[in-house]
Amino acid sequence: MSMSEPRTIVVALGGNAILQPGHKGTFDEQDEAVKLTCEELAELVAHGDRLLVTHGNGPQVGNILIRHEMAAGVVPRMPLDVCGAESQGQIGYMIQRNLRNALRLRHIDAEVVTITSQTLVDQDDPAFRSPTKPIGPFYSRDEARQAMAQKGERWIEDAGRGWRKVVPSPDPVAIVESEVVRQLLAAGMVVIASGGGGIPVRKAPDGRLQGVEAVVDKDLAAQRLAAAAGADILMILTDVHKVSLGFRTPRQRDLDVISSSEARRYIAEGHFSPGSMLPKVLAAVRFVEGGGDFAAICSLEEAIAALAGRAGTRVTRG
Repeated sequence: MSMSEPRTIVVALGGNAILQPGHKGTFDEQDEAVKLTCEELAELVAHGDRLLVTHGNGPQVGNILIRHEMAAGVVPRMPLDVCGAESQGQIGYMIQRNLRNALRLRHIDAEVVTITSQTLVDQDDPAFRSPTKPIGPFYSRDEARQAMAQKGERWIEDAGRGWRKVVPSPDPVAIVESEVVRQLLAAGMVVIASGGGGIPVRKAPDGRLQGVEAVVDKDLAAQRLAAAAGADILMILTDVHKVSLGFRTPRQRDLDVISSSEARRYIAEGHFSPGSMLPKVLAAVRFVEGGGDFAAICSLEEAIAALAGRAGTRVTRG
């Protein structure tokens, strides 16, 4: 690719890009956080790059589930895949509007579009036999035991704050709408897709897609999305400045540039937390091993600097 050609960048937004710590989660709070995020995203477009955005949705789906519980007996509960679809619409709308406004302020006439995205998973994935992903509000032990006995659900005690339902977190196989995403990017649009890891679906024997009670990791789904879109760069934005070994210990060592083979060695040695940094590093490794130029893991406010190699952790092939 020549230097004059635009790059395709996939940006995976972490939760702090939508909901700041200490906030209650009102629409105004989330919208203001998204507005600030979109100022950073608009700078990427201003540099002439194609932009494909994905995002998390944990707190938003959690709030949807709480509303379902409080309205039980008044309105029907919706299954988890439908809750994910609702959150894609909510968050996509906030990003879509705020990013369009930020681009117009920079005199950039690019359209922004949100795609309700499904993520194909394998019905034989081991995750379905061993659910591990906590979702929804915290409950007492007695309430959890009752749900397990009556509904056959799996619940765990989570972080000393109470009991939560856990669901499978299967590995993403493919993004169903990837061809649509490619066409929109080629047409010059900024695309928001695969929010919350995508709506998990599996393929029935007759070829029909069926929603499943599961949560796909958003960063692993971002890698699948990036690969399907033929992206050059994957940026995973989070609330830390760099990937670290010995995180939050006296031996903490921040990583500037690592090869995919080094990253796999660190993964095998157990340096990264399964619920936090591990999927981010694994997504970066898969991306570069699949042909991407590089992946960057960094804080939101350092995205531009990380793109130039001046901040964050860069993962390269090798």
